[in-house]
Amino acid sequence: MEKVSKVFLALLMMIVFPVMITFGQQIVEEDAEPEIITEGYEFTEGPLWHDSGYLLFSDIPANIVYKWTPGEGANEYLEPSGHSNGLTFDQDGNLLLAQHDGQVSRLTEGKEFSVVADTYNGKRLNSPNDITVKSDGSIYFTDPSFGVSDEDKELNFNGVYRYSEDEGLQLLIDDFDLPNGIVFSPDESRLYVNDTGHNHIRVFDVNQDGTLKNGRVFVEMESDAEGAADGMKVDTEGNLYSAGPGGLWVFSPEGEVLKQVEALAGVTNLAWGGPEYSTLFLTAPNAIYRLETNRKGNK
Repeated sequence: MEKVSKVFLALLMMIVFPVMITFGQQIVEEDAEPEIITEGYEFTEGPLWHDSGYLLFSDIPANIVYKWTPGEGANEYLEPSGHSNGLTFDQDGNLLLAQHDGQVSRLTEGKEFSVVADTYNGKRLNSPNDITVKSDGSIYFTDPSFGVSDEDKELNFNGVYRYSEDEGLQLLIDDFDLPNGIVFSPDESRLYVNDTGHNHIRVFDVNQDGTLKNGRVFVEMESDAEGAADGMKVDTEGNLYSAGPGGLWVFSPEGEVLKQVEALAGVTNLAWGGPEYSTLFLTAPNAIYRLETNRKGNK
C-alpha cells in the first residue's frame, strides 16, 4: 500500500510540478532591463515585427516609417508615411497604416498607398491611430482626434471602426473620449480598446458578424505618473500588455495587475518579435527599447 502511495505521489508531482513552474514563472525577470536599440527620433509609435527578422516603426512628426534590422541599425523605409501611427499586416502580408493624415492605407508592392478608408458617411475620418486585423481579414481601427484642427475635423465623435471587403466601413462604437490602443484576445472572442482620455481599458464581446456587444470597463490605470493609456498587445495566455501611466502594465485576462515595468515611463506602444516571439519591442518618444520576457506573443 505504501509503495502504491509513493508511485501515485510521484505521478502527481510529474503532472503538477511543471504546471507550478509555468504559473510561477515571472513574466519579466526582476533584473531584466529595457535596452535601447535605436534612438534620436521625434515621436515613435506603431512597432511591428516582420517574421523575416526586422522591425518597422513610425516616427509620426517626421512623417517616416523606419526599418530596424539587428546588427544593421535603422534606415528609412517609407517617406512620406502619411504621418503614420499604428502599423500591422493584412492576411496577404501587405503593410496597413493608420495615418494621422485622415486615412487607413495599404502599401502596395511599389510602395504606393491604396486607401482602405478615409471617410465615414461622406465625412473625413479624424486621425486613425491604432489598427489590428482579425483572422477573417477584417480590419479594426481607432479614430481619435489627435492632431486634427477644428477646421479639419468633420466628425463630432471619436470612433472605433471595422472594415471588410464585403461590408465596407462600419462604425462600431462612438462614445469614446480618445480611443487609442486596440487588440483582440487570442481566441478573438474579446476586443480590448483603451481610452487615453480616461486612462482605462474597455473590453467588448465580439459577435459572429464582427460587431461588438456588452462593452464594459476592464481595468482602470490609476496613477499620477507620466504617460497615458496607449498601445496594447496580448500574449498566447491571454494576458494583456498596455502602455500606460508610468510605463508598461500587464494584466491577467481577469483584470489583475501582474506586472508594471516603471523603467519605461513614456512608452507609447509595443510589439512582440524576435526569433522566439518572446521579445517586446517598445516605442518611447525618442527611442526604441527591447525587453526580454518569459512569455510568447500572440500573432
